[in-house]
Amino acid sequence: MLEETGTKVSISTVKRVLYQHNLKGRSARKKPLLQNCHKKARLRFATAHRNKDHTFWRNSLWSDETKIELFGHNDHRYVWREKGEACRPKNTIPTVKHGGGRIMLWGCFAAGGTGALHKIDGSMRVENYADILKQHLKTQVRKIKLGRKWVFQMDNDPKHTSTVVGKWLKDNKVKVLEWPSQSPDLNLYEVNM
Repeated sequence: MLEETGTKVSISTVKRVLYQHNLKGRSARKKPLLQNCHKKARLRFATAHRNKDHTFWRNSLWSDETKIELFGHNDHRYVWREKGEACRPKNTIPTVKHGGGRIMLWGCFAAGGTGALHKIDGSMRVENYADILKQHLKTQVRKIKLGRKWVFQMDNDPKHTSTVVGKWLKDNKVKVLEWPSQSPDLNLYEVNM
């Protein structure tokens, strides 16, 4: 814009002025794309739950899965280095072909404590998720000592909302916290990851 007015400014001047105003180059944070329907659903959720007492929240069981990569594909890290030091070990991120190794885990927690982590073999599919719930959900509820009126939180991943999982939850009288779509930043589990 300055050039359009005939004003010439060097890159170093622009950088210096930006630094003087505490503006620094940083990686942009990734956030879910929220459309109006998502915003309205979040508002409905907040309105419906704003007067819940601490007992309700103390008896909420939060859950999710996560993938941990030994040599992450998506690692992004800034380093401060001098010219010619790009390949020094402290300035590099080690990589291996084909990702190197990863593990997928399911876990849960509540105000009273954390549940055990459970390894998921292979890719997570509806059947895997249903098996995890069958084998571990009630055990974790007892371990954490949730009351009789506990509620289960899970996101809207298609595996979680499948007919198979829904039937198991209904058959086992598991009350599920209705969850707005595109809401990972409302999920205490994802905030802590």
